[in-house]
Amino acid sequence: MENKRVIPASELIINEDGSIFHLHLKPEQLADIVILVGDPGRVALVASFFDTKECEVSSREFNTVTGTYKGKRMTVLSTGIGTDNIDICVTELDALANIDFETRQVKDEFRQLTLLRLGTSGALQPDIKVGEQVFSRTSVGFDGLLNYYAGRNEVCDLGIEQSFMKHVGWNELLTKPYFIDADKVLFEHFKDVTREGITIAAPGFYAPQGRWVRLQPQDIHLNEKIESFEYNGRRITNFEMESSALAGLAALMGHRAATVCTIIAQRVALDACTDYKPFVRQMIAMALDKLATL
Repeated sequence: MENKRVIPASELIINEDGSIFHLHLKPEQLADIVILVGDPGRVALVASFFDTKECEVSSREFNTVTGTYKGKRMTVLSTGIGTDNIDICVTELDALANIDFETRQVKDEFRQLTLLRLGTSGALQPDIKVGEQVFSRTSVGFDGLLNYYAGRNEVCDLGIEQSFMKHVGWNELLTKPYFIDADKVLFEHFKDVTREGITIAAPGFYAPQGRWVRLQPQDIHLNEKIESFEYNGRRITNFEMESSALAGLAALMGHRAATVCTIIAQRVALDACTDYKPFVRQMIAMALDKLATL
C-alpha cells in the first residue's frame, strides 16, 4: 500500500487551538455551503438573514459566521480584496474539509464544498445597467494565480485564451491570462435569476482595470479592446477582483464554485453608484433562497 504524503507544518499551519492558520476556523465550524464576500462588514448583513447562528469567528479581514437558512447549514466568510486572499481562503477551506489535522494527510473520503462569491462589479457593456446581477459563467484571470498550480491547462479554456490575447495584443510583460468556467450545476441553478457574463478578475483596482488617476495605464486602449472582444457570440461583461482564482482553484480541487456580482458602476457611461447597498441586499436574499433549494 502506497504511503500517503504527510503535509509538513510549514505547508499547512495549524494554530494551537486546532484552527487553520489565517481563517482561525476549526473543521467542525465549516458548512458544506460557503458564501464568500469581500467586505468583512458584509458578513453581518448576510448572517442577518440566517434563522440560527452557531459560531462567529474573526481573524484579520476574515470574518466568519456559520448558521442555518431555511433548514440549510451555511457559512459566510469575508475574503478581503484580491485573488491572493482567495488563494488563502479556498486552500484553507479545502483543508478544513479534506485534511485530517491529526495525521496531516488527505482524508480517504472527499468532501465537496459549494462556494458562492457575492460581490460588486463594474459593467463593460452599455446594455448592462447598475443594479443588475451578473453570473460569471466564465472568469478571466489577469492575476496569474492559477499559473502557479499544476493542472492549470486541464481546467482552462485555451481556445478563448489564445483568441483574446491575439485580439487585444497582449503585452508579454503581463502575466498570461486564464479563462475558467464556473461550476455547471450552479450556472443552471442561477441562470433564471441572473445575467450570464464573462468576468475579468483584475490584480488591482486602478491601472489593471483601465483607470487613470495620476499614473497612466500601460495600454490606455485596453478596455476598448476588451469591450469589442467576442467569442462564439459571447462578450466580456464586467470587472471585479476575485472570481478567477475562486473558479480556478475550485475546479482543480473538485469543489463547486461561482461568482455573482451586483453591478455598481457603468464603465462605458463613466458612471458609478455609491449608494448600492439596497442592490446588494437584493442579491443576498436571492442567493440565499437559491442556495436553500440546491
